[in-house]
Amino acid sequence: MLQPNIVLENKSILVTGAAGFIGSNLVKRLFHDVENIKVIGIDSITDYYDVNIKYERLREIESLNRDWHFIQASIADKAAVEQIFTDYDISVVVNLAAQAGVRYSITNPDAYIESNLIGFYNILEACRHHKVEHLVYASSSSVYGTNKKIPYSTDDKVDNPVSLYAATKKSNELMAHAYSKLYNIPSTGLRFFTVYGPAGRPDMAYFGFTNKLREGKTIQIFNYGNCKRDFTYIDDIVEGVVRVMQCAPEKYDGEDGLPVPPYTIYNIGNNSPENLLDFVTILQEELIRAHVLPADYDFESHKELVPMQPGDVPITYADTTALERDFGFKPSTPLRDGLRAFAEWYARYYGVAE
Repeated sequence: MLQPNIVLENKSILVTGAAGFIGSNLVKRLFHDVENIKVIGIDSITDYYDVNIKYERLREIESLNRDWHFIQASIADKAAVEQIFTDYDISVVVNLAAQAGVRYSITNPDAYIESNLIGFYNILEACRHHKVEHLVYASSSSVYGTNKKIPYSTDDKVDNPVSLYAATKKSNELMAHAYSKLYNIPSTGLRFFTVYGPAGRPDMAYFGFTNKLREGKTIQIFNYGNCKRDFTYIDDIVEGVVRVMQCAPEKYDGEDGLPVPPYTIYNIGNNSPENLLDFVTILQEELIRAHVLPADYDFESHKELVPMQPGDVPITYADTTALERDFGFKPSTPLRDGLRAFAEWYARYYGVAE
């Protein structure tokens, strides 16, 4: 196992996308774990999904009354990013800000270029000029495209993205590698696998399914239900991020006397893909248990099996060997436990218990 080489106490940590699902949970976890820590959050709070959930996440952070500083701005605004690094003497960066979603990238490509490429470039430039100790950034399982070999390993080639979103995430990995090589910036990329949980993203399938079922609408299950996803509970994702933050890739010189890029990538997934139909069945059961749906809900009349959507892949499956080897950790929250927590949160947040 790796030994921590980054101390978080008495440091200023920048979390981009801090009003987002993963970002907000990470900030709360950092304040829970570390006594003396300053966390700076930046988020543009776009209306890609309901901004009320984003503001609710921020209110939860503010209620902790810790050393928290929030800036509403886009990481594509280079001046705003530079100002943060100058004002707060940033030591560690966790870049989670990005335009997410595979299908949205087909109809709104500009948002992905702006946030995922220009924004990430601005973060890299700031890290370069301010000598940060560690850059941790979100990649995605989408980079694996239609790779036939499973489970997906970080040693696999990922040169055939099937969506612009995936292409931007692969680009982030390439850009980070170049900056690690050129400027000796320790960087770690994390390929997340289908993150879910309470106060999650409404554009994700489990959330959208819940909304539609509650409204009596029909849900569409793609690839006729033959999709498998490595669903990863939010607490497992955050646990992985916190461990990785404290272990920056070591700087050392190669045989040629030149620095070897202090750069690495990990998968963070549940290492146990679930069939989409099984997933929906468990979701339905937990929604009934939480009284979001009535006990006699006629599920069969509200589902439709449809073909695969453009840009989607039939399976995601994480090889977490490296994560286990280096950190003694792998995501393990059972799907039912995670969906139960989501259903109970949904009932509370929307006040919809039947």
